[in-house]
Amino acid sequence: MSKFDEIENLSEKLNDTCNPEGITRVLEEIFNPINIYIYDNTSETLRDFSKSWISIEEYRHKDKTKSLYKIFEKLKTNTLLAKDEKFYCSLCEGQKLIGMIEFETIPDKDSIEFLKVASYLISLKIQNIILSDRMQRNIDFHDSMKNIAKIIETQYETSYIIPIIGEMIDKFVSEHLIYIFIDNKLVWPNACKDEKIFELLKCLTNKSEYILTPDKKIGLFPLISENKLLGCIVTKSTDNILSEKEINYIEQLTNQAATTINRANVYAEILKHATLDALTGLYNRHQLEERIKQEVSSAKRQNRSLCTIMTDIDYFKNINDTYGHASGDLVLKTISNVIKHQLRDYDIAGRYGGEEFVIILPFTKLNEAQMVASRLLQAVKNTKIDISKVNPDVQEKNINVTISLGISEFNPEDNEKTLLQNADKALYKAKGNGRNRAEIYEKV
Repeated sequence: MSKFDEIENLSEKLNDTCNPEGITRVLEEIFNPINIYIYDNTSETLRDFSKSWISIEEYRHKDKTKSLYKIFEKLKTNTLLAKDEKFYCSLCEGQKLIGMIEFETIPDKDSIEFLKVASYLISLKIQNIILSDRMQRNIDFHDSMKNIAKIIETQYETSYIIPIIGEMIDKFVSEHLIYIFIDNKLVWPNACKDEKIFELLKCLTNKSEYILTPDKKIGLFPLISENKLLGCIVTKSTDNILSEKEINYIEQLTNQAATTINRANVYAEILKHATLDALTGLYNRHQLEERIKQEVSSAKRQNRSLCTIMTDIDYFKNINDTYGHASGDLVLKTISNVIKHQLRDYDIAGRYGGEEFVIILPFTKLNEAQMVASRLLQAVKNTKIDISKVNPDVQEKNINVTISLGISEFNPEDNEKTLLQNADKALYKAKGNGRNRAEIYEKV
């Protein structure tokens, strides 16, 4: 095969790849084991291109790391270099050195000649992948901003909103841990053991801008809305600094999140005095808890039967992640309507939180509650949901979802809390047994 044909073949193979792993695989077919390192100007570190840009300091031997940096410096004046029985080739953007390829063995003379031409193609392909990755991050960022704005319109529960916001921010600073504090209390995730973060939180006021530690590895971004300090979003890394781009992303997301959380707090106060959930039209949690107290009290007083069903939508998080939160809201509304149409006039249904619903069945024995659960399972399973109404770009127009249900029967020694807890335990069992099913609470 001529040199021209070899270059043509390499070009075709590179064009067929769209990720770092693909480039590495193509080059290893020609040159055997290799490593590709790219220089990140923001953190001034060499990063492994095939390992999601992990800094080489994180997994390399200290002496090896120092050696790689020295070799990188030498490649600024030598495009090819042999060192310690390995071989190195520079990757350039114009005249600027952007990275290097490390060959585990020294190539033969013909391969080295081939490399002198091929390095340009390889550099260009790597630049395109980096640019494509940055563009995708920008697209994802703007999608997240729209999703948070959509949450403002439809969601009023901070317990539902905050994990979504945390996961969205985590996308853009994936090499940092994310913490969300409200009123100086950690609300997402479950634990933070860094005392330095708690000390820095004390410095925040409603006039504060973001705070970075001197090493730029911890950032505090205050949640401020209507001149009130609501809390703070914290990013932390032991190895990577926050880039200017990441800081810009987090600032914008934090401002949007502050508005969302503030409105949720305002609506929470309003909804305490309302009876219906704004999204689904079912009873809200506050009213649901009032109704179950009344029904338990009546069941005790009149010695009558009573059952409760707790249900949630299977893999609901996947729906939000795959089709967007507007589609998730449409699913919630649709399933709420299915529940309404399967119940009797005197049955009670409410949204307990997120994708979880509670159904109270007065004058109902356990076998009758099982029949209701069976009808609900089938009705939900048979319902097609047209998500193109809220997401025109989606390829899959109609989707189906399933639910899991837990059934508990009232006993004279129960109160409203134990009745719900028992239904919740049965629901947990249904999910553990494969979902899309109903389970009955059985006292151990």
